[in-house]
Amino acid sequence: MATYILIATLKVVVVFSVFMLIVAYLSYVERRLVARFQTRIGPNRVGPAGLLQPVADAIKLITKEEIFPDNANKLLFLLAPILSLVPALLIMSVVPFGDSVTLFGHNIDLIISDIDVGVLFVFAVTSLGVYGVVMAGWSSNSKYSLLGALRSSAQMISYEVSYGLSIVGVLMLAGTLNLMEIVENQSSLLDWYIFKQPIGFIIFLICGIAENNRAPFDLPEAESELVAGYFTEYSSMKFGMFFMAEYAQMVNVSAIVTTLFLGGWQGPLLPPVVWFLIKVFAFIFLYIWIRATLPRFRYDQLMSFGWKFLLPLALLNIFVTGIFMYL
Repeated sequence: MATYILIATLKVVVVFSVFMLIVAYLSYVERRLVARFQTRIGPNRVGPAGLLQPVADAIKLITKEEIFPDNANKLLFLLAPILSLVPALLIMSVVPFGDSVTLFGHNIDLIISDIDVGVLFVFAVTSLGVYGVVMAGWSSNSKYSLLGALRSSAQMISYEVSYGLSIVGVLMLAGTLNLMEIVENQSSLLDWYIFKQPIGFIIFLICGIAENNRAPFDLPEAESELVAGYFTEYSSMKFGMFFMAEYAQMVNVSAIVTTLFLGGWQGPLLPPVVWFLIKVFAFIFLYIWIRATLPRFRYDQLMSFGWKFLLPLALLNIFVTGIFMYL
């Protein structure tokens, strides 16, 4: 029992440390890549090639003055960034990043918690993020923040429906909700569900970006209309936690799409963890590329696209998958 607890603790520490390091440096990677897309230089002053920029940003956020708006609900104002960040950190606990390894005579599964309903856990935890956004907008006692929160809640709830339906085809083909078993079912390249469920993959990709309020779906924080959206009144590390939550969700969506559609850790020659990271970073690169390329939707276009196009398409995909399996 003591050995099991020790191994579980070490897995949590290692995964959490690597996850937070990736989240910290994603801001640097995004700023450098977007600068290249837009023929700029990007951060290059702090440390060699600007590599210490995330450290400087962290020091700046920690040392900035804490601000509380007048008549704000201080308890909810403090809880909102926590409620946004914590669910984003929980998701990686059920994502497999390898099969198993043997260390010091112990067989160690490369997943923190291998539960039978891993897919349901992911979507249940993801849906909690909207509460942090709504609490932030309402508790700030700011009209701009409240409008941003209302936009965000409507957007996240709308796209959550298609987001969940997009993977139903994968679950029908896999016959399981266990993420480890879904990866094992994609043992060869042609078994990857991106080839069997291309429509589901595209819907998942679009809804994942919209769920994360990333461009071109970043209406809740549209600077030209709402100052900064639901976190307008936040400063210091409270703002930093919203920032971290956004990048953590980018990693989460990339990890989930890798697991469900791209064969997870499966791949030749290289170690499984390396293949997993390559696929995750490839998807993150696509995330940033889309942000640097596409203009923002109007709000009515965004909602119409979700309800009138993505939702019927997701239902049609399930119907066609069912017919295919029956035949």
